[in-house]
Amino acid sequence: MSVRLGHLLVRNGILEDSQVKRALDEQARTGVPFGVACEQLFSVDPRDIEQAWAEQYAGITQTINPLQESIDPAAQSLVQGRQAWQFGVLPIRWDDSELMVATTPDLLVRAHRFMTRHFDQPVFFVMTSSAHLESAIQRAYPLPGAALPVGRSTSSKRSAA
Repeated sequence: MSVRLGHLLVRNGILEDSQVKRALDEQARTGVPFGVACEQLFSVDPRDIEQAWAEQYAGITQTINPLQESIDPAAQSLVQGRQAWQFGVLPIRWDDSELMVATTPDLLVRAHRFMTRHFDQPVFFVMTSSAHLESAIQRAYPLPGAALPVGRSTSSKRSAA
């Protein structure tokens, strides 16, 4: 069983248990998604909801080593090298009618935003380590000196800046 979004928001210091209960009650009453209820009731930053979703998703999806995968050239051609490096995405292959894309837990929000805004086919993400992703992207889209962006930590509440 996966960790619930509300539990992650409590663990990350975004909400209290009583607020999760109230958001669940609001969701049951109105049918709005849980994250939307949290945003409306408690002014939770949508980025905190996204980050908790990414943490939840990363915990339930498959983890792979993309260096051991056969990369489909048709899938690879969907993303330019600059985009692969900038957004931390590696299209691997079509799995039925969905595109499998590798990324890291820390880059999942960024990767998801890019793929959903620029690609109109169903996509699912698999997780890998930063080192494996960087090596696999370097193999697929060689760019000497390139490095993946630094992802946002999911381990603590965003500090007020």
